[in-house]
Amino acid sequence: QVQLVESGGGLVQAEGSLRLSCAASGQTGSFYTMAWFRPAPGKEREFVALVSMSGGSTHYADSVKARFTISRDNAKKMVYLQMNSLKPEDTAVYYCAFDVSGTRLSGRTSDYVYWGQGTQVTVSS
Repeated sequence: QVQLVESGGGLVQAEGSLRLSCAASGQTGSFYTMAWFRPAPGKEREFVALVSMSGGSTHYADSVKARFTISRDNAKKMVYLQMNSLKPEDTAVYYCAFDVSGTRLSGRTSDYVYWGQGTQVTVSS
């Protein structure tokens, strides 16, 4: 079992910044690909960003590219999402997720086995 705990959400004005954190514990093994998701209209959750096991590869949804940065600290088993230039449409509960498959880099919710409880981000206009 793997436990994921997100933190860092809150209320911020448009154009502001927040940094989300996700702490992993339990049987993380090699601490593979990690990702962030958020709910979206018509979808249970949409992909936001992912980072490979080494941290050398990152991918972003077009809607957050150039504004969000995902990173990780494997020694601490932490994953971060730095969110800049926030917009009201970024308001959502943000979930981190853990892929146990190895080196796969996937934006599909079905490929992630473990999920955190989510942290609320609210951006006011």
